[in-house]
Amino acid sequence: MSTALAESKRVVITGLRNAGKSSIMNNLFERGVSIVSDTPGTTTDPVTRKIELGNLGPCAVIDTAGLDEFGELGLKRKEKSLQRVKTCDIALFVTRADIPSTKEEKSILNQLVALKKPFLFLLTCVDLDKNEDKLNWASDYNPIEINNITSFGLKKVRDRLSSLKVALNHEITPVEGLVNEGDFVILVTPIDLAAPKGRLIMPQVETIRDLLDRDCATLVVKERELKQFYDNLGIKPKLVITDSQAFAQVAADLPEDQPLTSFSILFARKKGDLDLFIEGVNVIKDTPKNAKILVMESCAHHRQADDIGTVKIPRLFKQLVREDVVFDFTRKMPTDQELKEYYLVIHCGGCMITSNVMLDRMSIFKRNNTYITNYGLFLGWVNGVFPRAIEPLQ
Repeated sequence: MSTALAESKRVVITGLRNAGKSSIMNNLFERGVSIVSDTPGTTTDPVTRKIELGNLGPCAVIDTAGLDEFGELGLKRKEKSLQRVKTCDIALFVTRADIPSTKEEKSILNQLVALKKPFLFLLTCVDLDKNEDKLNWASDYNPIEINNITSFGLKKVRDRLSSLKVALNHEITPVEGLVNEGDFVILVTPIDLAAPKGRLIMPQVETIRDLLDRDCATLVVKERELKQFYDNLGIKPKLVITDSQAFAQVAADLPEDQPLTSFSILFARKKGDLDLFIEGVNVIKDTPKNAKILVMESCAHHRQADDIGTVKIPRLFKQLVREDVVFDFTRKMPTDQELKEYYLVIHCGGCMITSNVMLDRMSIFKRNNTYITNYGLFLGWVNGVFPRAIEPLQ
């Protein structure tokens, strides 16, 4: 019913405690979204709200804890905030104009520059006596002066945010570069226990919309009806896209020269590094004895009796690759130390996370010499359709 968070630009508000971050959040939304207090450390966990911001379109604005938090709990808050900054599209760096710059602030800004993140430098508390040291430092970053009491400067923030669209990395759409106007595409969408009642899953919805936006014709069928309809078509589809769990039946019901792929494989290309995912598939056959395999999901869907991640994939792996492997399951990013234990990570399609988050995860896996692939590519491989399933994407 609305743009998913995973398809929204991430705008992260960052800075020290009591810099005015939550007030900026509230002023952007023109209502009380975040709790505001003079007490340092009021914002603990990140607060996320959706908004439309001019040329940027749908955005998720995230208010974070101060990056000068201390103590055991404070350091955990700081770690969460830094992770949001690391995977954002745009940062709003907030600092008070009435106090000198600090080492922590300069470190934050240096990280943004090193990450090559587009950011706006926001000077708050401009109604107070301004500090010359802070003004001199800010002058290098084209600062915007903000008065959170009167909302002065917030219009300029919105305008400058819109202008940053050209600086953002482009996340491709599901069928970008794969189809042309007037093409005919078949979508095979099994309705299983895991499907949301009365709705389609996110990759199917996004793919249908993308095809319609590109003026393509689509036929949506379940796997049981595919052969009947396909055999009575007057034209050959440009592409057939299936749920990965139906690969075996769909491949058997189609001619060998019919281009075929899956929703999950489209999202491997859309969200991450397809070449790195393929590298992970190519090492499955070399899985060593007693290897540990990690199945990783990015959403908290309710797991059914025959769940794809915790039941089907481990069963297929043990039947067709090695029986002695050990499987673990997670919905959160492992630490570097934990990752060193795993030979391979099999990740879900990632439809509920942004491309920035997926690419960040993949860089961590690569740094720890842990191979990665995703559900669709693995299921294509075990069903003997792997080369065919990636051919339309290459």
